[in-house]
Amino acid sequence: MSARSLLLKTGHRYTNILGIRFFTGDARSAVELGSQGGLVLAPAAPALCELGRDHAYRQALQQADLVITDSGLLVLLWNTMTRDQIERVSGLKYLKLLLLRAEFQEPGASFWVMPSVAAMKRNLSWLQKNGCRLRPEDCYVAPRYGAGPISDESLLKHINDRRPRHVIVCVGGGIQEKLGLHLKRGCTSHPAIHCIGAAIGFLTGDQVRIPEWADQKILGWFFRCVSDPKRFVPRYVRALELPLMLWRYGSQTPAGAPL
Repeated sequence: MSARSLLLKTGHRYTNILGIRFFTGDARSAVELGSQGGLVLAPAAPALCELGRDHAYRQALQQADLVITDSGLLVLLWNTMTRDQIERVSGLKYLKLLLLRAEFQEPGASFWVMPSVAAMKRNLSWLQKNGCRLRPEDCYVAPRYGAGPISDESLLKHINDRRPRHVIVCVGGGIQEKLGLHLKRGCTSHPAIHCIGAAIGFLTGDQVRIPEWADQKILGWFFRCVSDPKRFVPRYVRALELPLMLWRYGSQTPAGAPL
């Protein structure tokens, strides 16, 4: 049973925001649902601003089985504008809880898509030290993907040959969602596909480490900007478009996107 089917069956709460159905329950429930199989996405604010312009990105979010509220800015704005009280589930918190599941201690249970060779080595070492039964063969270094829909038949073959229970996609936001949809459509064993972006890097040191208190206070963006301002400040400046989008469209799909 996919996360979407289980969510409907068990009556967990969700909220339509910008035409996307976000899961708005707690983190443990999100991990339980996400681990049943299907596509799990954790979109960040800068990427969400592309909903009205990037059809492939929007399609991935609309066809995902579970979309969590990773964006603290989205949650703050939505709660302020609507007087709702939806809960934030960060990709980092989701990943921490996911790694506590017993199956991650089983050989071959997970397969990881890494952004680079250096990241793979660092992340693999950390995961092994923290109880995950992984080998280098359980990882795949993603190439540079172009704009538009994404296809990677080599990656699909690796996953279909190994048939892991979990596929964890650790590439950048705006890309990972489209790659995740490609995998959902092509994986014959129907694994749980968790697109959690840089979250693993916050734990392993591949990116700036974000303390738990900072993640809870929605300050991860600040740590990233301080660590690499040339890279992250422009990215988060793009997110300033989000308040206007929410004010204009609310729960509806942004203009320029087919309904």
